[in-house]
Amino acid sequence: MSTSIDDIKNLREITGVSMTECKKALEEANGDQEKAIELLRKRGMAKAVDKKEREAKEGIITSYIHSNHKLGVLVELNCETDFVAKNEDFIRLANDIAMQVAATNPECISPDEVSESLIAKEREIWTAQLAKEGKPANIIDKIMEGKEKKFREEQSLLTQNFVKNPEITIEKLISDVVGKLGENIKVKRFARFAI
Repeated sequence: MSTSIDDIKNLREITGVSMTECKKALEEANGDQEKAIELLRKRGMAKAVDKKEREAKEGIITSYIHSNHKLGVLVELNCETDFVAKNEDFIRLANDIAMQVAATNPECISPDEVSESLIAKEREIWTAQLAKEGKPANIIDKIMEGKEKKFREEQSLLTQNFVKNPEITIEKLISDVVGKLGENIKVKRFARFAI
C-alpha cells in the first residue's frame, strides 16, 4: 500500500522519528497510523509519543539579547519536573529556541494559532497575484490551500526550520530532547522586543 507524504509528515510530527522510518512503519502497518506508532515504539524510536499528553508545569524562562542590544527575546519553556528544568540539555534547548525567535520573528507557537485576520489579508494578496497570473479557477482553491499551509508553517515557531540546522524543525529539535530526557517539553509562550 502506498502512503501519502501528508500521512508520513503527520506520523513524523507525532513521533519525532525520521521521514524514512515513518514511511517504512506506515507501509508495514498498511497505512494504519496507530499500528505504525506501535511499530515505532516497539523499535524504541517513538519515545516521545506518550509523553506529549503529560502535564508540563515546571520549567524555565530564558532570554536572548542580540549583540547590538536592540533585540531581545524571553521564552518560557516547560517540562514536567524541576530536575529536568535544571538539566543542561533542557537549558540549551531553551536558549536555542530564544535565539530562533530572535532570528525568525514567528507570529505564534503552532500553525493553528496564526491569526485569521493575518490569513485573510494574505489571501487577498494571493488572490490578486493568481488573478494576474491568469490561473484557471478550478486550481485556484488548491493553490490557495497550499499557500495558506506554507504561510502558517512559516509564521509558527514549531514548524520553522531550526536556524542552526535547517534540516530539522523546532518541533523535531524539541522532540529529540524529549526522547533524551524522557519528559514532555512545551513552549508555553515567548515575547520578542526590537528597537
